[in-house]
Amino acid sequence: METQTPDTGQLVLDTLKNIIDPEIGINIVDLGLVYQVSLDKQVLGVDLTLTTPGCPMSGTIETAVVQILENRFPEYQVQVQLVWSPMWTTDMITDEGRRQLDRM
Repeated sequence: METQTPDTGQLVLDTLKNIIDPEIGINIVDLGLVYQVSLDKQVLGVDLTLTTPGCPMSGTIETAVVQILENRFPEYQVQVQLVWSPMWTTDMITDEGRRQLDRM
């Protein structure tokens, strides 16, 4: 699988920052839930985790990722892979995500 250039990867991440985790109120990128963005031929792949394996919002978040990326990158088929390794921890929250939490 070919990893995208930083420019394309950054465009994807910037797009995914519009998806807010409904329980925590921070976007999924700054929350540290997006592990990898890749492109293999015409498939845009996103490896994504959740804060817990039993997260009740998993379907909502997955659907939002697919919809927003299909709208932004219509030339690609979007595939989301939920991954559990490494397990998400609060250490994965970005500095910006921590600033957002402090403002809450």
